[in-house]
Amino acid sequence: MGGGGLVRVRFDLGYDGTEFSGWARQPSRRTVCGVLEDTLSMVLREDVVLTVAGRTDAGVHASGQVAHADLPDSVDVEGLPKRLARVLPSDVRVFSARVVPGAFDARFSAMRRHYEYRVTDAAFGAHPLRRLDTLSWPRPLDVGAMNVAAGMLLGEHDFCAFCKRREGATTIRELQRLELVRSEADGVITAFVSADAFCHSMVRSLVGALLAVGEGRKAPEWPGSLLSLHGRASGVTVAPAHGLCLVRVDFPEDSELAARAEVTRKVRTLSS
Repeated sequence: MGGGGLVRVRFDLGYDGTEFSGWARQPSRRTVCGVLEDTLSMVLREDVVLTVAGRTDAGVHASGQVAHADLPDSVDVEGLPKRLARVLPSDVRVFSARVVPGAFDARFSAMRRHYEYRVTDAAFGAHPLRRLDTLSWPRPLDVGAMNVAAGMLLGEHDFCAFCKRREGATTIRELQRLELVRSEADGVITAFVSADAFCHSMVRSLVGALLAVGEGRKAPEWPGSLLSLHGRASGVTVAPAHGLCLVRVDFPEDSELAARAEVTRKVRTLSS
């Protein structure tokens, strides 16, 4: 029996973003957070508030999303995924739940997020079974040119040209991986994108810029040249949401959770 206290619980989860208006709660809209919080609150008969690692936009999927909540210590935490599976809609699932240290914060303790964006330039378009997570591109794409352009974007920069600004939020990020790989099996191109954090619409804007390079409309140097801008680049098209998936979030060892959260909460400036 619990002692009437609270424990911090980590949830690992995934969802098909097609029918969701993103993660964050919105009035009169179906959102991932809304569905999960309402379902958890119903099952536990307690008001549950979730903190998430990455607030995905409308239509974006996740296979490796992480969230946390503080729950009564009497809850059978390990049994929650099975209980939730009985009542959650089929397009969202909690894969695991476990008690973590109180210093764990799904948002501020995260070291990096990993996304994948799938696109096909096959003449017939996306495979019918992958149409909801793969963008069909109508023109051939030069993956080599796209990777040259991608290499010029790596590192710590102000990515305001590729972000939708939010009041009081910085657009300085460290882009750690941006690589495109064409599958030998089906020809699908996957963009692997990793950073310590992402600003609003950043991944889809980066992909949109690379698609312009891949089809030959822009030179490989063009996306990198936008890093010198002090506002959003009007020439960058945001790639459609359905090709994007949050696949993993990395966290430090338990002993480093608090320190990591403290660093993340600080307003960033370019180290140079």
